[in-house]
Amino acid sequence: MVRIPGGTFLMGSDVHYPEEAPQHRVHVDAFRMDATTVTNAQFAAFVDATGYVTVAERPLDPDLYPGAKPENLQPGGLVFHMTEGPVDTRDISNWWRWTQGACWRAPEGPGSTIEGRENHPVVQVAYEDAEAYAAWAGKALPSEAQWEFAARGGLEGAEFAWGDDLAPGGVHVANTWQGPFPWRNFLADGFERTCPVGSFPANPYGLFEVCGNVWEWTTDWWAAKHAPDPDKPCCTPANPRGPDIAGSFDPAQPRIRIPRKVVKGGSFLCAPSYCRRYRPAARHAQMVDTGMSHIGFRCVRPESPAT
Repeated sequence: MVRIPGGTFLMGSDVHYPEEAPQHRVHVDAFRMDATTVTNAQFAAFVDATGYVTVAERPLDPDLYPGAKPENLQPGGLVFHMTEGPVDTRDISNWWRWTQGACWRAPEGPGSTIEGRENHPVVQVAYEDAEAYAAWAGKALPSEAQWEFAARGGLEGAEFAWGDDLAPGGVHVANTWQGPFPWRNFLADGFERTCPVGSFPANPYGLFEVCGNVWEWTTDWWAAKHAPDPDKPCCTPANPRGPDIAGSFDPAQPRIRIPRKVVKGGSFLCAPSYCRRYRPAARHAQMVDTGMSHIGFRCVRPESPAT
């Protein structure tokens, strides 16, 4: 873990996606954060020690998914599939498929494996799985404010975790998508899917792949935009923990009452042509029960007084 010094910073953005606004000043205390996302090897050690079974490996409760097809109620997860040509990018079902048998051990479904990918981020982990690992490790998951402060690395106002250019000097410094999404990836960064942790330079705080590679879970419930602290509307919020659960449900799916958390950082699927969310300010809503092939996590720990 590396030390994140804490301080006051401008959280969010007023110039990108609407859910990142309004930009506002926030304070976070010092803490420690994993230098990398949790890897397959680390998660395997947790499972071996505890016998833990992830959400993706358990049958689904049909009462929680009214109208779902029986085949979609089997254990599994969502897996990305490159399309054969241009598609309507407003419909994510063009490239995401519910895949029976997809789990952290088989991220792309039956026949896939993490062998040889021990140092890649663990994926296909639901929020509950990430929390269970963090508790076992004596750590916690970060709040959105902690995550964003750490990802910025002290570069106040910079667009990316490394500065203001996506590829400084023409060099790719994150695992993202190059080319027209989702049908052609030029692989200029060297990776089609996840990359081993530590493949790209760390940000100024010593955090690797804090943007790109995989999205990362935070503890905050989703809201469609940032909101001021209702208890202290005149002041800079200190260590905010986000809104309550009530507003996190997806209004586009009123029959499915699965709450959503904020995930941060973007992934290997983020591209200039689609989803420019490989930035510290970027945020996305994710149902807590769903594992995907591009979502992982890293942990934090409060700084002890003696540190």
